Amino acid sequence: MEIIISNNSSKPIYEQITTQIKAMIITGQLQAGEPIPSMRALAKSLHISVITVQKAYEDLQRDGFIETTVGRGSFVSAANRDLFQEEQQRKIEEHLQEAVEMARGCGISPDKLTELITLFYEDTEN
Repeated sequence: MEIIISNNSSKPIYEQITTQIKAMIITGQLQAGEPIPSMRALAKSLHISVITVQKAYEDLQRDGFIETTVGRGSFVSAANRDLFQEEQQRKIEEHLQEAVEMARGCGISPDKLTELITLFYEDTEN
């Protein structure tokens, strides 16, 4: 499992870990039931504090992405992918609602807004 930490990021290190592990689970790089490194092993490989990794793992467990059993370790949870996608969709809907309200206030037509969204979507694929 490869995690890259950026000291230049405005995100705290634990959040960078959390985001990357969630992405690995969502994309299928990490499968349900698969073990993830122990807190100590991950901290050592990233040259960071165990407390930082502990915070990331606590967040992952709280959000339903991993399950931790004392003496056995931490494993990818089976019910996480749908939960995460639902949460992401909810956030996207909030942003789209805001964009629609702004567009409506500026007199931008639904067709033009759709065109703009398509342009942004295609631009980020490259």
